[in-house]
Amino acid sequence: MVRVLTCVGFDLDMTLIDPRPGMVAAMNRLGEDNDLPLDGEHFAAHLGPPLDQSLRGFGAPEDRIPDLITQFRTNYPDIVIPRTVALPGATESLRAVRELGATTLVVTGKYGPNADLHVKSLDLPVDRLVGDLWSTGKAEALIEHGATVYVGDHIGDMHGARAAGAVAVGVLTGPCSRDELVEAGAEVVLGSLTELPGWLHGTFA
Repeated sequence: MVRVLTCVGFDLDMTLIDPRPGMVAAMNRLGEDNDLPLDGEHFAAHLGPPLDQSLRGFGAPEDRIPDLITQFRTNYPDIVIPRTVALPGATESLRAVRELGATTLVVTGKYGPNADLHVKSLDLPVDRLVGDLWSTGKAEALIEHGATVYVGDHIGDMHGARAAGAVAVGVLTGPCSRDELVEAGAEVVLGSLTELPGWLHGTFA
């Protein structure tokens, strides 16, 4: 394992933050506004993949997806941001990275401006944020910013970490099990971010 810590990347939804109540409301609102069978509860329970994939999964017509995405993103600040909380250990983990002399990076599949609203609303100590990247596509930003470690809750995050040559750290706060994360390439699996500061200090201090 690499022992020089330069930058630690984090996924956002269900890794650093819990946006599920707002996601339920936002997806249900989108369905109601467009007379489509969109299931907010199911959507919120399976956060990770890009929005267009989720909409296709609900059977949304392909030609309507671009407009549906625009509507969702427009409604997002008023519906999702106020209902979102930081997950236990999130702030402490970000601070631990800085204590070790490294930088903090968020790489998320979420629309960048809305992801930034979350970071600012919750006053998370994040140095850099890159949005609109998913699974192995996250490797682009992780490599660019020299991430040594990438932390996420989804198998897509593990794929991204491995593609970037970063240590893949899974957390069990999202939809994926320990076995799923390990199979996807996680070298370490933690119950939550409350365990990350100790792991970082024990591994890189």
